[in-house]
Amino acid sequence: MSNVRPDTSVLDRNRNQPEFGEQLWQYLNRRVSDYRITVGREKAKEYGSLLSRVEKDYGVDPFLMVAIWGIESAYGDPDVQKNHMRPVIPSLAALAWGEPRRRAYWEQELLNALVIVDRGWSTPQEMRGSWAGAMGHTQWMPEVWLNVGVDYDRDGRVSPFGKPDDAIAGTAQFLLERGHYRRGEHWGYEVRGARGGEGGQRTYEAWSKAGVTRADEHPFPLPKTTAKLWIPVARGPAFLLGPNFHAVRSYNPSNNYALAIVHLADRIRGEGPFVQRFPDAEERTPTLAEVQEIQKRLTSLGFDTGGTDGRVGNDTMLAVRNFQRKVGMEPADGYAGLKLLTRLRQDL
Repeated sequence: MSNVRPDTSVLDRNRNQPEFGEQLWQYLNRRVSDYRITVGREKAKEYGSLLSRVEKDYGVDPFLMVAIWGIESAYGDPDVQKNHMRPVIPSLAALAWGEPRRRAYWEQELLNALVIVDRGWSTPQEMRGSWAGAMGHTQWMPEVWLNVGVDYDRDGRVSPFGKPDDAIAGTAQFLLERGHYRRGEHWGYEVRGARGGEGGQRTYEAWSKAGVTRADEHPFPLPKTTAKLWIPVARGPAFLLGPNFHAVRSYNPSNNYALAIVHLADRIRGEGPFVQRFPDAEERTPTLAEVQEIQKRLTSLGFDTGGTDGRVGNDTMLAVRNFQRKVGMEPADGYAGLKLLTRLRQDL
């Protein structure tokens, strides 16, 4: 620690995280994007043997693992690591010093990072991550790396960097141990016919008797398993959520995050979009080519999107919002969608 210079820029990042006010359909469109579906299917094939071994050892759906990988790091894309990650030890040192409300948490994560280095699993130079210290393919915090990680490639160290073996297996172990993931069960289903009872837990068989059916009209395969009803937006899609939805939620305690993960997993598997539309969803999900066109047009107008690869991160959202404010588009929500593309085409 004697040569560490705390990265105090993270204090502003922690206190002033950008808020875009996304509606749920926008949140899902951005994460369950054409890019993530297309590349996810490629990665599922490329790493099929690894994913099959992880499924055999831990019982976790391989497409779910690919979805977490895709949303957390764009499948380990080196450009994400290069352009959006920073050394985590200076970040954690600054947070441990400058964030009194959660000082004990940040101090412990700093100590965890140092233990990882002491064990020879990594180096301070390799340990680059988000401003809050999450690292690697599936964005492990040091505590997760230290206590749940797996040396799956048997190279003598646990690492979420490099080959995805340790990251995939360690994340599967996290879902199993901390999320109580249940082998052979689906996360849940989009359903029709739900009239009240949200939050209540019944078996799928009991839901069926109450008139609730799968939106795709297939039967529930495990009728004795229990599930809770969730209707995230009034008059929008309804879902029965099984235990494995909550296992995913243990990775990031947000229903919206978990829904994005499980829906992306299903799309990578080859299933279609939700049958029912969100009532406020004004447009379809843009294609990869359309997102790239949005990024190129914004960049040519002087709004830096941080790349034109079809992935929508904070840089693209900030560029969109700045353009929206400049031209008077309301709401200035940072959403890179088809309405925005139509407006951009008018400017060039």
